[in-house]
This record gives sequence, C-alpha cells and structure tokens, in this order.
Amino acid sequence: MVIDTPLKLAACVVLLRRSQLLAIDTESNSLHAYQEQVCLIQISTREDDFIIDPLALDDLSPLAELLADERIEKVFHAAEYDLMCLKRDYGFTIRNLFDTMIAARVCGLKETGLGSLVQHFFDIQMDKSHQRDDWGARPLSNASLIYAQMDTHYLPMLRDHLDDLLQQLDRHDEAQEWFQELGEIPPAKTRLYDEHSFWRLALPNQLTPAQSAVMKAIYDTRERLARQRDVPPFKILSDSTLVHIARQMPESMRTLRRVQEFNPRLADRYGNQILAAILEGLKTPPPPPPPPEVPAEPAIVERYTALREWRKLRAAQRGVEADVIASKDALWTLSALDPRTLSDLSGIRGFGTWRKAAYGEDVLAVLRRFQR
Repeated sequence: MVIDTPLKLAACVVLLRRSQLLAIDTESNSLHAYQEQVCLIQISTREDDFIIDPLALDDLSPLAELLADERIEKVFHAAEYDLMCLKRDYGFTIRNLFDTMIAARVCGLKETGLGSLVQHFFDIQMDKSHQRDDWGARPLSNASLIYAQMDTHYLPMLRDHLDDLLQQLDRHDEAQEWFQELGEIPPAKTRLYDEHSFWRLALPNQLTPAQSAVMKAIYDTRERLARQRDVPPFKILSDSTLVHIARQMPESMRTLRRVQEFNPRLADRYGNQILAAILEGLKTPPPPPPPPEVPAEPAIVERYTALREWRKLRAAQRGVEADVIASKDALWTLSALDPRTLSDLSGIRGFGTWRKAAYGEDVLAVLRRFQR
C-alpha cells in the first residue's frame, strides 16, 4: 500500500504501532539530484508492506515516536546509509536495531548482500534491475514500487533465520553491540560547496600549479552547473574528464572536443562555460597547496600495525572478515590512547563491552610489547 496522504499516514502508524517488529528501507535520489533526499520509506510488518511517499507528505513526524520506541525492533539491511539519511532529512532517532547484513557478517557468511541472503535462505531470486531508478520522479512505475516493496518484504523472515544462527554460534551479544553502535551514527551531511575540494583530484594526479589553477576553475564551474540543473556533478563531467581537461588546458572548442574522455556532445551544452573556466584558470595565480597532513607519530603507527596483524590473525581463526573483530578507526584510537588496563578500554567507540571482554586482554598484550 502506498501512503501518500496525511490520513493514510495516520492510519498506517496506528497499524504499525501494533507490531513488535518493523522492517525498514529507504530509497534516495543520489544518482539524479544535486542534493539527495529520501524519496521513499518502505516499512513491512510480518503481515503487511507499506510504501510511504515523503514527497507527497509535508509532515512525517507521526513516524518519529514509532521509530524511537524501544519496544519495537527495527530491522534494516545495511542500515548505515538509511539511518544517516533519515536523521539528516527528518531528525529521526531510531532505537532497537537489527541489521541483517551485520548479522550475516558476524556469522561469517561470505555473501551478505540482500539478494544473496534471500537466495541462500529462501531460494528466491530478487529483481535488482531498478537499483538506479530515479526515486524522485513521479509517478513511479508499478515495477519500481514492487522492487521497493521487496526490499523490506523478506526482512522479518531473514532476521529470524539470522537471529537463530547468531544464537547457535553464540554470537548474539556481539551482534547486539554492533547494532547499538549503529544507532549512534551521525546524520549524513548536506552537500556544501568547499573551495578546497578540487585538491582531491589535483594532488593524486600530480597536476602542476598552473594545471591546478585550471582544475579549480573547471571544478567550480561543474559544481555551479550541477547546482543549477539539480543533478549530481558527475552527470556534468566525470572526475577523470576534469583531470584530462586540466592537464591539456584546451583554449578552443576544436581542441576541447579532442580531450580524452570528453564527449563531443558536451561541447554543445557546456563548451562555452568550460572554455571560460579554463581561461579564468590560466589568468589566476596558482592556488596555495593545502597544508600537509600531519603524519601519525611513529610509535602510534607501530602499535597500529601490530594491532592490525593481531586482528587479521584473530579474524582468520574465527572465519570472519577483519573489521568484524574491530574497525580501523577503533584500532587507531587504541593505538593513540595506548591503554594499560581493561578499565582504560572503556568508552572507546567501536570497542564496546562485548569486545572488551572478548579481546581486551589480547589487545593489552599486543600494546604491552611497545610500552617502555
């Protein structure tokens, strides 16, 4: 059922409040808009599927209390992006999470995509042909809506299978720690113009100072055109095309059309703006390079390298991927803080109560080798 009026939303919330479990997914238009937004919110109970249309509704606050209710479990697959977008667009707080992808990884399953898990547990082949649809378009086709519906339809049953497997493997508490940390993820950032972001292309491609000045000018022009047309910047010009233009610095339409990877059709649409940007860049003094990143202290790098090797060995022993043991960020934090006791491990993000009990002594033993 598509929920696209306040009355339908109110009735939907009444039904959802009766459920102990809600499977949730979102669809955003990141491939089709300058500033992405949540365009659909799919919610399934064990009996029904709902598709909420945020673009047709001015107020989604009736969902806020529901999502924050600790008594109702919220099941996602690969929740991180969905949570970040829901927090950014609506300020929602989502509590009591179960992430089927995280559960599958903690269980040591190798194929953890939703389609792979549905195929594995239910022998059902999911249609993934609508992944790149423009979810901000209206009306959406029936095929697109069915695709969106299926992204939550199987999650309650999938959650049950994975929860059973977690219990069998005695990894339930480990997964719960992941889920709790996931709920604390910050909102996604709104796209903001950053006058220094062109360096992410200029530096790795070793552009000269003059080429960097041209890169900045065409990068800024791409950003302005994308904002005007409400499309992602890559739909104006790809990053690699920007690099080729900055390197060759063409000064005429004829030479611009010859630039590697430059689609000649783009010359008719954006050629004059690109050439004007190149001319501006050629006249502009080279931009000062960004301040160099401060390298980590050698002792911290030494500790991190040892912890990474320990993590690799521990993951192999358990038959899971390395970051299931601990994230890189957690390893860097441990390396920088250099804890000496188990109590020193408390409060480190990504190394919660379960990991502290399971790996704390191992981590301290690794770090002790470098203490003087």
